[in-house]
Amino acid sequence: MGHGGGPTGDGRPDPGDPPPGRHRRTRRARRFIRALPWLLIVAGLVYDELTPVRFTAAPLFAAAPLTAAPFYGRRGTLLAGAAACLAALGMRVADGEVARSESLTDFATILTVSVLALVINRLARRSDAKLATAREIAEAAQRAVLPEPADRIGGLDIAAHYEAAQAGAAIGGDLYAVQDTPYGVRLVLGDVRGKGMGAVAAVAVLIGAFREAAEQESTLEAVAQRLERALAREGLRRRGVDDEEGFTTAVLAELPHGEELLRTLNRGHPPPLLLAPDGGLTVLDPGRFALPLGMADLGSWPDRTDETGFPAGSTLFVHSDGLSEARDRHGVFFDPARWLRGRTFSGPDALLTAVTAGVVTHTGDGTSDDMALLAVRRP
Repeated sequence: MGHGGGPTGDGRPDPGDPPPGRHRRTRRARRFIRALPWLLIVAGLVYDELTPVRFTAAPLFAAAPLTAAPFYGRRGTLLAGAAACLAALGMRVADGEVARSESLTDFATILTVSVLALVINRLARRSDAKLATAREIAEAAQRAVLPEPADRIGGLDIAAHYEAAQAGAAIGGDLYAVQDTPYGVRLVLGDVRGKGMGAVAAVAVLIGAFREAAEQESTLEAVAQRLERALAREGLRRRGVDDEEGFTTAVLAELPHGEELLRTLNRGHPPPLLLAPDGGLTVLDPGRFALPLGMADLGSWPDRTDETGFPAGSTLFVHSDGLSEARDRHGVFFDPARWLRGRTFSGPDALLTAVTAGVVTHTGDGTSDDMALLAVRRP
């Protein structure tokens, strides 16, 4: 899936876009705000018409260009200010009170505020341009740190989706990568503890270490140990309590070439789900629970790989806890296994699109944590 704004070329939702529910509310709010300057002018006219001459609607007229300044262009702000001035002047002319000192003061106030609104509008446009540049840089950094996997790798169909919890953010602490290696197609999906640039740095370190280790190490256990060491080295370079106590939950998986076999290794992460072509579902709980990556100081337990069949038509679905910990307004968690059981999908893309829509429906506003989704299907 693409990373730019709006839908991707094949119609799929873009990871950078807000959830549909949030998007609809945002559009309604924007429509109301854009109409607000003209509603204020209309309210001022009605107020001035229904009240005695000694009462003034100048505050309503003055508020109109100020409200337009952050959301309109220069022309729209100028029109709102001119309309407010003309409305105030017209009402006083109609009342025959245009020459009164109070009327002249009101008109001067509205005119001054309109000029200030134009200045504010100019500053807001400059700020918007800087924000647009910053977003482009963030999206470029996202593509560099967390590149989207190809739609097909090693004969398998692949789809991935990333959604940052913070509105407008492009990347956070979740990660995924898929790579074709001499040992089969290998993948990782993880969740770095914490937020901000420290989490992004850890994501970059782990993905780099995975790509190298997946190509060189003969077992998933050895790959996990390479990630452990890479995260430990990164922790020594970082500062702060959160950095020193950081850890990453992760699932590693391997699909050997020419075999209907799936190997998984779980380091404290929500268990993957195996979807059968007929709607059946298996939760791939680990045979032995292990600590997340980065917690080797607390003890050493040997990693253990679990094996299961992966026949044609099956889909491996891996997700971060941003999905399974999404709550509705009653505090009930979204249960992906229960939601997916009995459902069938035309492919990994359709699966991720449906899950994303399902969690938005469940919560009403998307997730409050970063959410990474990865689906791999054997055609």
